Amino acid sequence: MSLYGALLTGVSGLQAQSQALSVSSSNIANVDTIGYKASVADFETVLASTIGAASNEAGVMESSAQNVSQQGLLQSAGSTTDLAIQGDGFFVTSNSPSASNQSLYYTRAGDFSPDANGNLVNGSGYYLLGYPVTTSGTTTTTSNTLTPVDIANLSGKAEASTSVSLEANLQSSSTVDSTYTAGDMASGTVTPDFTRTIDVYDSQGGSQPLSFSFIKTGANTWAYEVSYQGAAANITGSNPIATGTMSFNTDGTLANADTTATPPTGNISVSIPWSAASGLSSQTLSVNMGTVGSSNGITQFDSASTLSGSTVDGALFGSLTGVTVGSDGYVTAQYSNGLSQKIYQVPLATFANPNGLTAISGTAYTSSTESGVATLNAPNTDGTGSIASSELEGSTVNINTEFTNLITTQNAYSAAARIVTTANQMLQTLDQIPVQ
Repeated sequence: MSLYGALLTGVSGLQAQSQALSVSSSNIANVDTIGYKASVADFETVLASTIGAASNEAGVMESSAQNVSQQGLLQSAGSTTDLAIQGDGFFVTSNSPSASNQSLYYTRAGDFSPDANGNLVNGSGYYLLGYPVTTSGTTTTTSNTLTPVDIANLSGKAEASTSVSLEANLQSSSTVDSTYTAGDMASGTVTPDFTRTIDVYDSQGGSQPLSFSFIKTGANTWAYEVSYQGAAANITGSNPIATGTMSFNTDGTLANADTTATPPTGNISVSIPWSAASGLSSQTLSVNMGTVGSSNGITQFDSASTLSGSTVDGALFGSLTGVTVGSDGYVTAQYSNGLSQKIYQVPLATFANPNGLTAISGTAYTSSTESGVATLNAPNTDGTGSIASSELEGSTVNINTEFTNLITTQNAYSAAARIVTTANQMLQTLDQIPVQ
């Protein structure tokens, strides 16, 4: 090996160890960076002849690689929009909140929070993208429907009632009124044996009173009327809005909630004729009076008439109280009235070779020919991981390993420098030999 070859080999060692120091420095600097993936310095032999020497002694070359597929530890976070991925996949993001100006970037840094316009953006300025969910709960999962997840345009939510269940007893010893005709109780012509008012909810989240009135018209037979008790201008026509006759078995259990129905039923239908002036959507209620042959609804026993319980679905208007994100990626709005509504589904992107992704600033990546194109799927499907809300994925840097690498790199650099100085001294000695 020539002295010049030794000199070049030492220089290659200095260059390689300098690059290794840069890798360790980057790792240590990002030990607390959310979603950061540690890089590893790899060394490979380079023949001296390839770097200008005439011999085949080996020099060294360094190349670094980021282990993008390595899972970081999940850490608790304070916000429900702080997200981490357990398993494979990347959040799909954009550097712009404009749906028409999107370039896709992939990251596992899930420290998302709403910006001034309500769009979820992480600390590096990348906007979380998701599939909008329609009011019917349908998600359209095509790439051109990805939009920034916006949690600001949610003022509130109401839900109109669709069903009512009654639990009551009608006193069997009540006097029979054989003169009753439909509408007499609402008009005041006769006094009902039993009446109760129950509030239901309209399409705008308002509370609307309906009275249920009963009168005994024969043995084991009762007539009922349903009347609207709010402002008369809210409905078309007049009260009652529903009438019917129900019957009971000799043991006091329900025989038929509608004596015109075949087969016997425990349900009746009540349509509320909202007027155009009310601004309300049409509304039909299914009223459950119990199970035929059972005493779990309205009964007829010889005890005082009473309403023991009622159940009404729907809800008054409620304001937005927050959002949650499920492990399946659904972003759900929560309201003060107890209702919830899915508004987006966040997909995860997977790659054939995630370690081939191209790193960019902000702990994000773009696809490359080495990584392959992104495949978008819902979390927990087709090999994707799950989403953990109120958690963040920590850096994969092991600080103990990096400090050890620093010591090794420093010693290797010093040794390579010694090769250079020794070769230089030998060359100077050679130059000082007198020529005969």
